[in-house]
Amino acid sequence: MIKALLALAVSLTLVWALNTKHGDVPPFGKLLSPYRGFWQNGERPSDFPTQQTLALPGLQQPVTVRFDDRRVPHIFAQNDADLHFALGYVTARDRLWQMEFQTHVAAGRISEIVGDKALEYDRFQRRMGLPFGAERSAQKMLADPTTRVVLEAYSRGINTYIEQLTPATLPFEYKLLDYRPEPWKPLKCALLLQLMAWDLSGRSDDLRMSNILGKYGKAVVKDLFPDYPTREDPIVPTGTPLDFKPVPVPPTPTDFQASYSAKVLQAEPDAELGSNNFAVSGAKSASGYPLLANDPHLQLKLPSIWYQVQLHAPGVNVYGVTIPGAPVVIIGFNENVAWGVTNVAADVLDFYQLKFRDRTQREYWHDGRWKPIRRVVERIKVRGQPDRLDTVLYSHHGPIVYDRPEKPFNAQTPIAHALRWTAHDGGNEVKAFYLLNRARNYQDYLAALPHYGSPAQNFIFASNERDIAIWPNGHFPLKWRNQGKFVLDGTSPAHDWQGWIPAAHNPHVKNPTRGFVSSANQFSAGPDYPYYLNWDFASYERGHRINQRLAQMTHATPDSLRLLQNDNLNLNAQLMLPRLLALAEGTDANSPAGKALAELRKWNYFYDADAIGPSLFELWYGNLVKRIWEDDFSPRVTGVEMRYPARDRTNNLILKEENSPWIDDRRTPAPETLPELARQSLKFAADSLTRKYGPIGPKWRWADQKSTDILHLARLPGFGQMDVDCGGGSGIVNATSERNGPSWRMVVALGPQVQAFGVYPGGQSGNPGSPFYNNLLETWRVGQLDELVFLRSAQEQHPRVPTAWTMQGK
Repeated sequence: MIKALLALAVSLTLVWALNTKHGDVPPFGKLLSPYRGFWQNGERPSDFPTQQTLALPGLQQPVTVRFDDRRVPHIFAQNDADLHFALGYVTARDRLWQMEFQTHVAAGRISEIVGDKALEYDRFQRRMGLPFGAERSAQKMLADPTTRVVLEAYSRGINTYIEQLTPATLPFEYKLLDYRPEPWKPLKCALLLQLMAWDLSGRSDDLRMSNILGKYGKAVVKDLFPDYPTREDPIVPTGTPLDFKPVPVPPTPTDFQASYSAKVLQAEPDAELGSNNFAVSGAKSASGYPLLANDPHLQLKLPSIWYQVQLHAPGVNVYGVTIPGAPVVIIGFNENVAWGVTNVAADVLDFYQLKFRDRTQREYWHDGRWKPIRRVVERIKVRGQPDRLDTVLYSHHGPIVYDRPEKPFNAQTPIAHALRWTAHDGGNEVKAFYLLNRARNYQDYLAALPHYGSPAQNFIFASNERDIAIWPNGHFPLKWRNQGKFVLDGTSPAHDWQGWIPAAHNPHVKNPTRGFVSSANQFSAGPDYPYYLNWDFASYERGHRINQRLAQMTHATPDSLRLLQNDNLNLNAQLMLPRLLALAEGTDANSPAGKALAELRKWNYFYDADAIGPSLFELWYGNLVKRIWEDDFSPRVTGVEMRYPARDRTNNLILKEENSPWIDDRRTPAPETLPELARQSLKFAADSLTRKYGPIGPKWRWADQKSTDILHLARLPGFGQMDVDCGGGSGIVNATSERNGPSWRMVVALGPQVQAFGVYPGGQSGNPGSPFYNNLLETWRVGQLDELVFLRSAQEQHPRVPTAWTMQGK
């Protein structure tokens, strides 16, 4: 009897152990079960029937969903509610884990899934106010009758799919991480938009620039960190006539001096995140109608960031990509217009230094009086542990991200400072895209833009009425010049944001005489623009190269724009390599550095996959920049957060200021010269590649040195795509770098019968066991595009659209 009881106890313990997640160890019993485990996530052809009828509660009228050979759903509904219900259902069917996980990230709820290892990340998300901003956005979107229908129907569609799931049919990641999806709410759509706002507008140099100003003074800041570069090709060309009368700009106060310091800490949103978009007029195209292209540069991930879809209902027939969790097409086209977006990088996030009344931090001084602090208690659930409570303080500016001395999660975050950020104000971005999806002409496009708030985007446009245009668009605070270049004084109302730039005054240009519009995250407008948007944008090379090629184009076709999207010429190398070669004269020709020089002298400045020149130039130039600025501006040397001068200013120093005192490394007794630093950096580059790959040869090729990896969203090993063999790089039109790049390439040819092409590096399915998980990757890797199937009706026959499902209420 005792043996039997012991055997039973051991068996029960083993069953419990195998079916419970222990730290990072998954519940292997459930995971390996042939009835409910990961085996069930393998996709068979029979799992996707070509014909079927689904009875789904909540539908008002029947919906037809046609699937093409890339598994793109083409949804045909008879009303808006059913259209967005069906979109929610099919998106959840393909991408449920991705869309829900990303909202957990935005909400600061990852600890619920993985335990206390994510606790500081969750605290930071909440202290930055992402859930706070999402709540405000959700309120605005639900207050609008149109977007309320969209969001609620979309949520019902997602929840209908969730309710059908069984332990066997759960997406693989839920099984591995051992949790289940929760009901979807409209708030989650707003959280997703907040996450994009953080990625695209969450960087801030306020603290870094204040540290530089405090250490070196105004003259150095003016010299090394100018408000406008010497090389620039702005989105709205300098000299474009204004079609508005500017409103008065607030006066610049003179009562505040910067004095801050913060040690180097952790990372922040990647500075490389950007994008390209461009459109040519009918005068430059072979068809006589405009062409439009867009390739947003984001982190390359699996499942893919984007999800392709066509939406058809009364008043709308649109094709494009949405972000799983967003109920509208974000980048796309319909029968009349096409549009795309790139990041503006406006200065819409500012930190304010506060003065508290006492240690209780219940009041702060502002506008000549003490004002109350609002205290919000955040409850953070932690898997396997008690809940954690965290009190976040709010001033009228926004949250005080860190109210006491501690190690911040992000280096840019000063202690005891309040955050003012447009993402906290709440907007109705869904309404903007809803209207763009249904736009028929330029006036409809204009009517959609004011609804869009954050993150600010360059909305490019083309129509079959032969209009092209671009508007850097969003809610831009009305600031005095350089307001927010440094940390602001939280005690002075003069440092508060003083309203907004009128939407009609945002930079814009329509049908320019040069015959094209474009953006690549550079300055929105020239120095003649009357308002301050920011002092620092992306370096000019991508934008200038795009404009070079567009200016030369005649009789352009969609393939002309596709080839431009894949352009690998690096203008920075073209500008700087001759100077570096001259500085390195006298290098021993038989040394590794000398052989590297010989290779570079015959290089054509293209960052192609097999080229050796890019591997050498990137290491040489990058190390030279580091040797010039590290002793003066590196946080590791100075002990406080700083940044290097921008590329334009650095290049001017290398090209024209050989005797600048900044060349010398103050850490060494003997003064350094620029040629000396250049030769040292060249030796570093050659020696680094030799150690890694052996003597100079084909193994030094750029694709291997760059090593583009497309990682799984949760960094699960084995579910990404490593070492993708491709060219491109940072600062190049084909901006494919180590982790970032063109997340969606699209080219649209307007005309009586619109035609479009596109691809992203992944597939429609989020299931690693599906053949549609990464089936588009090879097309993307070689720079090709798929023709996009655009149906005019649910009955239209097309050889690439074999599948038709019917959804009806029950």
